[in-house]
Amino acid sequence: MTQKSEPTTRPLTPPDEDTVSVPGPEGRTRPPLAPPAGPRPPAEPRRWPRSFADRLTVPLVSGPGPYARLLREGALYPRPETLKDVPLLPYEPGPLPPAGPGTVAVTWAGHASWVIRIGGLTVLTDPVWSRRILGTPARITPVGVPWESLPRVDAVVISHNHYDHLDAPTLRRLPRDTPVFVPAGLGRWFRRRRFTRITELDWWEAAELGGVRFDFVPAHHWSKRGLTDTCRTLWGGWVLTAPEGRRIHFAGDTGYGHWFRAIGHRYPGIDLALLPIGAYDPRWWLRDVHCDPEEAVQAAMDLGARRMAPMHWGTFVLSAEPVREPLTRVRAAWADTGRPREDLWDLPIGGSAVLD
Repeated sequence: MTQKSEPTTRPLTPPDEDTVSVPGPEGRTRPPLAPPAGPRPPAEPRRWPRSFADRLTVPLVSGPGPYARLLREGALYPRPETLKDVPLLPYEPGPLPPAGPGTVAVTWAGHASWVIRIGGLTVLTDPVWSRRILGTPARITPVGVPWESLPRVDAVVISHNHYDHLDAPTLRRLPRDTPVFVPAGLGRWFRRRRFTRITELDWWEAAELGGVRFDFVPAHHWSKRGLTDTCRTLWGGWVLTAPEGRRIHFAGDTGYGHWFRAIGHRYPGIDLALLPIGAYDPRWWLRDVHCDPEEAVQAAMDLGARRMAPMHWGTFVLSAEPVREPLTRVRAAWADTGRPREDLWDLPIGGSAVLD
């Protein structure tokens, strides 16, 4: 976890269309971001630094104080009375929509796992089909897409190495020649498991598969999987661009911050942003690494996204907010912007939508 600060209220405002402010050394603003670079060769051998701690938005927490405060406040999990709403969580599994080469469609399997049909490819994001992950209570809603109903998986994208986003039992179900697109430094994890088509990317780098472009973009988060590997691999989100130009931004796991505006300026015309809205309470502990619903809506505006689909809620109990609160708050925040209600794709787990 990261060092936290007390929350502040942020007005919901559209991004400035002419400038983008990206912090530089000593608070100076860096020059405007360059346009996206050309794609790198797939499965290219790379060498990476030992640590990516310099990419953190804030320093990591140290000492027992914050953990003691969590225990003292009883803020690790929702109050028992709010768990009665678990049966009311939206869960409506259905068949995947038909998807030809020109179709762009998404299906929410739960948490940060999506089935994306784009450019004739089927892409999984952070696939977690397991009922239980390390250190977390069992999922409170079933997976929305049965594994056996998936078409051939053409690619997998991973945002970072936390257990609720990088699930070894799920990935073992895939053929080892499945193309995987992963953050810098994470390729070794896949090579140990005998995957053969691994493309590692740094922020603002891209690769292509079947005419679809995969750009790895920054996020406000961190990485850790064991006792000694803090920030040894990178973290981020992905922008997937179809051959005809339609774009989906998958944010992975992230807090709110300046990177959304930068991504929106470098990749204009995002048609759909898949953004996390859960695991945000208490704010003093989680604000730097997890968006709350209002921040997620602001992130969609910063990105210039035409539509937003919430995720990262209603699947695993990771924090203390009531289990249905993220949905209520994101709907209210979206209404406050005055944008069309139909552009908030608040899908049930197992639900699908197709970009027109």
